[in-house]
Amino acid sequence: MKVQDLTRDTFKELVSDIDGRAVIDFWGPQCAPCLALAPTYHDLAEEYGTLRFFRLEAPKNRMLCVDLRVMSLPTFLCLDNGREVGRLDGDITDSDLATWIREQSEPDREEARLG
Repeated sequence: MKVQDLTRDTFKELVSDIDGRAVIDFWGPQCAPCLALAPTYHDLAEEYGTLRFFRLEAPKNRMLCVDLRVMSLPTFLCLDNGREVGRLDGDITDSDLATWIREQSEPDREEARLG
């Protein structure tokens, strides 16, 4: 499986300490937009092998969300060597997500924000 589940306990081990870029999907089981975007996110994980893909259930990991300033769902973060370089949140379409993920996979991309 290309998308790994995260918790507060596994965040540092799996995301903060990796070399390269990681994308995290912050989602909730009661968030209809989150659930609607999930299939696209999983498809993109298969397509963009240069990125590491994770998902984190926000309601079960509130303190980590606060630490990362994730205040709404859905939110997607891109980290490069543990440092945030991109954020996508708000009213997100499948097309928005695909475009944003493509931008995050570009090695020369310093920062991409939408939403």
